[in-house]
Amino acid sequence: MAEAQVSAAPARIGWKAGFAPLAVPIFRLVWLASIVSNIGSWMQTVGAQWLLVQDDGSPLLVALVQTASAAPVLLFAIPAGVIGEFLNRRLVLLWSQIVQLAVVLGLTYLTATGQTTTTVLLASTFVLGTVSAVQLPAFQALVPDIVPPKLLLDAASLSSIGVNIARAVGPAIAGLVVAQFGVAAVFLLNALSFLVFLGVLFFWKTYSPPAIRPEPFVDATRAGIRYVRHSRVVRLILLRLAVFLIPANALWALLPTIAKNSLGFSASGYGLLLAALGAGSIVGAFVLPWARRVAAVNGVVLASSVVFGAGLVALVASPTLWVTFPALVATGLAWIGVIATINGTIQAFLPVWVRTRGLSFYQLVLFGCTAAGSAGAGVLAAIWDPGLVVVGAGILCGLGGLSLLVWPMPATSGIGRRIVEVPGVDDRPRAGGDDDSAVLVLIRYRITEERRQEFLALMQRVEQTRLRTGAREWQVYVDADDPDSVVEAYAVGSWREHVSQHEGRTTEFDAELIARARAMSDTAPEVVHLLQIARPHRHRIPTTPSHE
Repeated sequence: MAEAQVSAAPARIGWKAGFAPLAVPIFRLVWLASIVSNIGSWMQTVGAQWLLVQDDGSPLLVALVQTASAAPVLLFAIPAGVIGEFLNRRLVLLWSQIVQLAVVLGLTYLTATGQTTTTVLLASTFVLGTVSAVQLPAFQALVPDIVPPKLLLDAASLSSIGVNIARAVGPAIAGLVVAQFGVAAVFLLNALSFLVFLGVLFFWKTYSPPAIRPEPFVDATRAGIRYVRHSRVVRLILLRLAVFLIPANALWALLPTIAKNSLGFSASGYGLLLAALGAGSIVGAFVLPWARRVAAVNGVVLASSVVFGAGLVALVASPTLWVTFPALVATGLAWIGVIATINGTIQAFLPVWVRTRGLSFYQLVLFGCTAAGSAGAGVLAAIWDPGLVVVGAGILCGLGGLSLLVWPMPATSGIGRRIVEVPGVDDRPRAGGDDDSAVLVLIRYRITEERRQEFLALMQRVEQTRLRTGAREWQVYVDADDPDSVVEAYAVGSWREHVSQHEGRTTEFDAELIARARAMSDTAPEVVHLLQIARPHRHRIPTTPSHE
């Protein structure tokens, strides 16, 4: 059975189970503090967008605020995943909040004194986005550190729900604050929101980071990339996220322009539109656990995508606000239905040894598609009517959802994710090598010709297991002098990484595949570890003749 070909997710219990992680005191505090901080961040984004709208900035400039906030993830997401994997995650979050607080206080002062230019605004947004890129994988990977494994899926969903509630509630508050007190007040409130999260992190002295096997930064980065490259489930989940996000971000990028130019709203009216989206997100927090029980992951993402697309069309085509506001409530619910479901699925699926690095790829897709989608929407809105762009985006979202009828989300239930130790190597090589010595592993199986094709079919899946856990090259050979002797050969970059394969990277699913391959051998497989010998330095041959 292929990694993605497993049974459908089992029925889940009622909606109250979705909130069970909140019974864990530290998760509850961190979750609430992160919502407050994220509300401030989204207030910041809306304040920046409205500052440009007030100055009659083009739709492209307004959309670039979203792009400047999200684009840093394209540069820093993968290194951030390594940082969050191997450094103390609490300290990463603590210092990230301090840096963001300093930047926002500076921007508040410049805005209050009338010195904020478009360049200053976009540069500040880019810096805040960079720090956010560093902290996001660490924050998401912190969740499994503080909740029991059985609550992980619901905790991951709650984290995503919190982010998306903030995404809708924060802008709604920002719209009201801008109307009454100006943009500088929004930036100041964002600075205060950082203090709430800082307080929780500073007084949380009981956090103990999980034990890890140290790895060089470059090797750890390559290992994370290899895992995602060779995990079909992760790749398909990320692809589905991208298909939704690129058109969907037209809503967030162009809603300020539509509110002001098409609907004739002030900042407070724009805030009411965002409040409707926020109400939908809150409703989604209650509906999502029930929806997962009824429709499983694929059904929830399909229905949410279609509803979101219909909401974008209704936003532009609606003849009255009595239709617009309910449509935006449904749109907010649908947004969180897609994002929270995908986030919870990938976070629960990633094995613990690579979870933060895997989540950095999730953030890369999330924010990269936000940057691309927002910029694309802004460019198209500068050419065509913004309402027409939003309608087109809605149609694409609906079609993307319907495509799940043909290409469904990968089911992940039944794929063992617990790490198991596979015996077979010592912590130190016995032949005089060291931890940095490259390794060639040879495993000789006795396979009769009658079972050769069955064995090779299984080894195609073993290949992906080896590559996910650290192998850089893999091949299978047959002995020219003994047709029943089949040799699996794979190269690992260092002895350190090969030990990690055996002690900290093999999941139950991987171990089952390896055990099935070994069981097909007529005799116990023979394993040989070869250590690479460094070549001696080659001296340059003199070009001038020597005198004898």
